Order: sequence, then C-alpha cells, then structure tokens
Amino acid sequence: MQKTDNITAYINKHATPYTQTADLEPLIKEASKARYVMLGEASHGTSEFYTIRAEITKHLIEEHGYSFVAVEGDWPPCFEVNRYVKGMAPEYSTARDVLRSFNRWPQWMWANEEIIPLIEWMKEFNKKQPARNQAGFYGLDVYSLWESMEAIIEYLEKIKSPDVEKAKNAFECFEPFNKKPEKYGVSAAYYGEDCMEEMLEMLRTLRQNKSTYDDDPEASLNMQANAVAASNAEAYYHAMVSHDAESWNIRDKHMMEALRIISEHYGTGTKGIVWEHNTHIGDARATDMASEGMVNVGQLAREMYGEEDVYAVGFGTHRGTVIAGAKWGAIPEKLVVPKGVAGSWEDLLHKSGSFNKFIMFNEENRKLFRDIIGHRAIGVVYHPEMEHLGNYVPSRISERYDAFIHVDETKALTPLNS
Repeated sequence: MQKTDNITAYINKHATPYTQTADLEPLIKEASKARYVMLGEASHGTSEFYTIRAEITKHLIEEHGYSFVAVEGDWPPCFEVNRYVKGMAPEYSTARDVLRSFNRWPQWMWANEEIIPLIEWMKEFNKKQPARNQAGFYGLDVYSLWESMEAIIEYLEKIKSPDVEKAKNAFECFEPFNKKPEKYGVSAAYYGEDCMEEMLEMLRTLRQNKSTYDDDPEASLNMQANAVAASNAEAYYHAMVSHDAESWNIRDKHMMEALRIISEHYGTGTKGIVWEHNTHIGDARATDMASEGMVNVGQLAREMYGEEDVYAVGFGTHRGTVIAGAKWGAIPEKLVVPKGVAGSWEDLLHKSGSFNKFIMFNEENRKLFRDIIGHRAIGVVYHPEMEHLGNYVPSRISERYDAFIHVDETKALTPLNS
C-alpha cells in the first residue's frame, strides 16, 4: 500500500465528522486545558474559517474563562473594536460602524460580515461582567507604524505628558515618506536614511515613565502596545525590502511580544485565544520554514510557554471560493479555490470522505501523521491557476498542529458593503 493510502486509512480511523459546533465539543474541551488556543486558517478570505472560529471562541470565553481574542490585525483598529465590546465607545452604534476603522488593505480580513456576530456577542457578554472579567479584542500585527505613532501622540497630548516631544520628534522623522512604507524601506535599506534611533529613544522614554500612565489601565495598555508596534514596524519596513526571512521573523516576534503585553495586562493565569493564518500558528519547525531560518508564533509560543500551554488548531479546505487580490492593494475578487492537488493533505482528507471532519492529534496517533506532505496556504494575494507552484507548504501535520478542522467545500468571505 502506498504512503498516501496509509494516510487516508489513518484519517478514516482517527477523524470525526461534524455538522455543528456541538460536534466540536471534544476538541474545545481538550483545547481549553491550554493557556493559549491558537485558531488558524488556510486563507484570510474564507467564510467558514471565521464562523467556526467564532463559535469555538464563544465557548472558550463563556465556558472556560478565556479573557481575550488576539488577531492577525493592526493594533489601532482592533483596539477600537475592544473599546466597543467593552462599552467604552459610544461613538459607534453597531459592530458594522466600528469595523469601518479597518482602512488598510486588505480591509476584508476584519471588515467583513462574518465577524459581526462575534463582536456583538462579546459586547452583550461583557455587559453582564464586572470590568475585570470583560473579554477583550486586540490586534497583534506590526504594520501600523503611522497609525500607532498618531495614537501615541494623541494620548500624550491628552494627558499633557512631557514625553510628547520625544514622540513628535520620532514621528517627524517619518514625514518625508508620506505614509508609504515601501519608500521608507528603500531609504532605510539602501541609503542608510532611517529613523531607528528616534524610535528607540521614544520607546526607552515611554518605558522609563510607564508608571505615570497607569491611572487608566486600558489606555496604558493601548499606549504601550502602540509604542512597541511603531518601533517594531520601523524594523520590519527597514528589513522588508532586502531580507524576506528577517522581516518575517521581526513580524512574528512582534506578535509574540504583543501577546505577552496583553497577557500581562490581564494578569497571572490569563488564558487567551489567537486568530491567525496557519502559517503563523502552526509550528514552523514542522515545515520547510525552519530550513530558511524562519520562526513563527506557533513555534515561539511553544518555546516560551511550553507545549502543554499552547493548543494549535489548523484549518483547511478541499475546494470552494475565496476573497483575495491579484496583487497587493488590488480590488478583492471572489476566486475559485481548485481541488486540492493529488497527494496533498487536502486531497487525502477529501478522499477519506467528502464531508467536514476534525482530527485531534495525541500520543496514540501523532506518529501516524508525521510524514511530510503538501499542505495548502492561500494569502491575501492569490493566483489559483499557479497555486501548485508555490501554495503547498511541506508539513509534518501532527507536529505542526494539535488538531485540524477540515471543511470540504468552502465559500468566500463577505466584505462589508460588498
């Protein structure tokens, strides 16, 4: 029997069909033993990945005491969502209103119809909780250099802090680049014209004077996270032009730093839920990323907190449709996701039965799914006709994830106002 036949047989033995959230209860119960539950996605533009993660998240918050959701999104607009779900944003009437805060491409990652029910649910849940038990919503990503700087200056001016001059000095360094990170990246990488010293000086000052901002814990967290985001964004854009692996590592290390800051804000024993692409939450050491010197959140979290405190759930599909762009900044399109290529993880999951299913990896079965196999990853830029040339990541599935949810046929996410 060929290797792929073996894997199909193992899937048949160890996978569980599901049609509703209640069927996922064994997975949710097992995941809830960990401090961090990491919920992945094979693309940023698939409806079911959002709706299933939302249902799992509700159970983890309501039944298992998880304190926050941290997503692959920029800190400033995600913090607006956080303010909304905690009843601190009277300027927003609905979740739809607050989601318009996401104005950087690809907006559809968070400004979509599928996330609205979760945000409204969190708002209603928090109304019944004392402030210390309210569930938060935060962004982990590193792209928000200008937005984070603006938020820092606005807050420091509001509280009349003398540190505002250091922040303005750092921000002025970026003004010639007109909020275009690629222009800054070229200048920093090739001409030695960067703003690194100004950013580090601002960060040092804000850290030294952190105790003066503690009167409002949420505002203090917001400023601290924005300061780290701005500083790491400078490093990211600095490296982006010429060092792909380095810029990737800066980004994922930043996401881990942001996760640590959020966790410290909530205190000892805090449990959090992370929503990111499979390429971030699945352990990089179980893929070819390791040979390229790349790390990711899944690996770093396991190393920092221990494997027993991180539960990573991968998501995938055999076929369907997806929202993506033909190039960065392009108008998003609904594109066809072709059937998984022969011999891929997606293909074998489908061959074992064309229905939705999940697998939980454990000591009994983990060794059965350790063979290297191609596993599809779709980004915000996607060319279906070329995916067989670069969209399949060689992976040891049971080492990359603790569980996997397969949706046999998926449909595209629905952007707001689409």
